[in-house]
Amino acid sequence: MGYTATEFVVLLLFVGFFLFYGLIPIFGGDQLGLVGADEPRYAQIAREMLAAHTATCDAVHASILPNSLRAASLRASYQCLMGGTVTPILYGKPWLEKPALYYWRAMGYYRELGVYDWTARLASATGALALIILAFLHLKRFRPGGHLDAALIMVSAIAMFAFSRGASTDMQLAAPFCIGMLGWYAWYETGKKFWLFDLYFFGAAATLAKGPVAPFLALSIICLFLGLRREWSALRRTIWIPGIVLYLVMVLPWYIAVQRRNPTFLNEFFWKHNLERYTTNLYHHRQPFYYYLVVLILGMMPWTALSVRALVDGLSTSFAEWKARSKRQRYVGHVRAGDAFPEFLVLWALFPIIFFSFSDSKLPGYILPSMPPLAILTGDYLFRIRRQGISNWLLYTHGVLTAVLTFVLILCPQYMVYQRLIPAAGILSVAIVLGIAAGLMVVLATRHYGVRMLRLVTMIPLVILLYFLLGRNGRLLDLNYSARPLAREIQQADPNATVVAEFNVRRDLVYGLAFYRDQQIVSYTSGGVPEGEHLVVFPTRDEPLLENYLKGRFTQPLLLYQAQGLSVYRVYPRS
Repeated sequence: MGYTATEFVVLLLFVGFFLFYGLIPIFGGDQLGLVGADEPRYAQIAREMLAAHTATCDAVHASILPNSLRAASLRASYQCLMGGTVTPILYGKPWLEKPALYYWRAMGYYRELGVYDWTARLASATGALALIILAFLHLKRFRPGGHLDAALIMVSAIAMFAFSRGASTDMQLAAPFCIGMLGWYAWYETGKKFWLFDLYFFGAAATLAKGPVAPFLALSIICLFLGLRREWSALRRTIWIPGIVLYLVMVLPWYIAVQRRNPTFLNEFFWKHNLERYTTNLYHHRQPFYYYLVVLILGMMPWTALSVRALVDGLSTSFAEWKARSKRQRYVGHVRAGDAFPEFLVLWALFPIIFFSFSDSKLPGYILPSMPPLAILTGDYLFRIRRQGISNWLLYTHGVLTAVLTFVLILCPQYMVYQRLIPAAGILSVAIVLGIAAGLMVVLATRHYGVRMLRLVTMIPLVILLYFLLGRNGRLLDLNYSARPLAREIQQADPNATVVAEFNVRRDLVYGLAFYRDQQIVSYTSGGVPEGEHLVVFPTRDEPLLENYLKGRFTQPLLLYQAQGLSVYRVYPRS
């Protein structure tokens, strides 16, 4: 009991640090503002939905929970519930690319904690927290031994860490999907219908996060697993009427309501953003077929070598099981053969990677559901080799990857902030020395104390690197990659500006400015030049091109934002 409590405390300390340090103001500060195009866009949608919801509730003088059981009170509460929560809206117009789960969760955090960039990210961080803790508890019960290793690998792998801090829908899909899959396997092993609740409940949550891809992936993996084991009766028993009712009750109301309010929803969401996104390059995300192999290698860093070795071991076990099952005499009197868990994890890990590799539109987050089963395979593998020890080549490879990751992350601020591909000799020397030190620490400590020490000596450099990147250099990264500092400077330079336009500015910065200023940014190239007084943001190098749009207009330089090579002018009305 004491050992379990110690493990849980260790888990909470590491998970809390990796998920929340440098994210929330009271723990390292919200060091990095929203980056990319998706984060500020999704955060703004949640903000506008909350504003619409609040306005509706105020108009009917009600809250979601009725004050009484009278018909008028129930009607008012229903109107409050539906107001602003059905149709995602961006700049006052429907935005039907994704379902509403992320927006609902972000709205809740906004309402309780305020509208900030860090509260927009809490939906992903808390989703990852739930996944890791529930995976730890599940493995502790059904697969004890590697449970702590698996949970720590899960939270510290680069892809899981990055997406758990993003204001996006990727973790909203991956977390409930993976919890549901673990619940299904618990039912498969125990036969207790209680565990099927996880599959249907969390499967419904994943469907509300990204749509039909969630049940498709789950059904495909389960059918492959049961088909290879020739246990089709288990598929029939998986069809649980109370679970189906629960799933439909959770999913259908929103899909029906949004379609009734937006007749173009089915075409926009299902056809364009699911079928066409998979089968065409409509959204310009074409990548080579091997793209997800690269994503997998980078996404599991620094655990990549161990994860690949664990996956190969899982494949070997699975092939042995498949071969053994072909000789039925070995299993006379047995309901099922061997250990099914490695087979399940291997299929779960590989299917999303293979499936999305055939897509014409590829983004890194598509294979996020493959990362948790890889972490579980790796944790289980490390536990099984504790007595025999780790092979030298695998240990050295893991040490080299830890050293490389340390080296690269130490140089990241130099490249990202100063755009120096070859840094100064002093910084380069420090990065080389610290990288070698991290790799040697992993190798020497593991050789001396055994495999049980490997997770700790790998986590220590990762903790230090996270502190270095966010605690020491977070503000520099914010200055160079987020629109937050620019929005603040614009507000200080002209607090009364009501219209802001842009010319040739990257779309991630445009969406970022829109979120931080809570207003749509006018585009010179698509929306035209506003007739009235306004501010315009543009790359400083494009000033000669800007003059073609502003003929006959008086302008005044307002500020120079050197960190991202931007200028801001005040443009006066036409005389």
